[in-house]
Amino acid sequence: MENSLLIGLSRQTALRNQLSVVANNLANMNTTGFKAQRLLFEEYLMPVAEASSFVDGDQDFSYVVDYGASSNFEAGSISLTENAFDVAVEGEGFFVIDTPEGERFTRNGAFHLDSTGQMVTADGRPVLGEGGPLVFTAEDTDVTIAEDGTVSTALGVKGRLRMVEFENPQMLTRIGDNLFAGENPQPAERIRVLQGAVEKSNVSGVIEVTRMIEITRHYTAVSKMINEGDELLRKAIERLGSVTA
Repeated sequence: MENSLLIGLSRQTALRNQLSVVANNLANMNTTGFKAQRLLFEEYLMPVAEASSFVDGDQDFSYVVDYGASSNFEAGSISLTENAFDVAVEGEGFFVIDTPEGERFTRNGAFHLDSTGQMVTADGRPVLGEGGPLVFTAEDTDVTIAEDGTVSTALGVKGRLRMVEFENPQMLTRIGDNLFAGENPQPAERIRVLQGAVEKSNVSGVIEVTRMIEITRHYTAVSKMINEGDELLRKAIERLGSVTA
């Protein structure tokens, strides 16, 4: 009896975590360059205590385990902004961002200049070119960013945006603020940089709301099963306790 309750609780825990992932996707539906997440589940078989003397032997109990999450790296739609420092990338490349913890990677190309003339992200982290951070002066007018990432102004070429890719993007780790951490980045090939545009989130609101409804229904069904099991256990205890010797 207790096993059925534990199995139900394992399912409820997994559903709660799945709901958190869906809620986070919905919250970032309008976040530039955001990539939707999906929770990954597997079956965990838990054998009961050893009882080899029984004819039928032991049976396995199947629990639900959420062992990780995957990211959907499909490209989002492109939105034109006409901001000279906004850039979107077509292909599998990532922009390289400098942080106190080291290099991090993002698809969010909503950049601007800070008070020192350095090209930075929305939260002030430096955007790296192939030669380091990109810094502009008051004389650097008519900023253009070519399809290969080369940044030029009226004074000439300032540098080139550093773009990288990974053999397996699913190995990247989300660290918050729409940034990823990963090892062994390689120079991105077969990409195209678009100036004055950003890549929108690839979250589909309709799909996420549908998933939220399904999760809620499943959670309610499991709750009903647990309540019925608990009621059955209570009645069994009452009847056994009322038997006279």
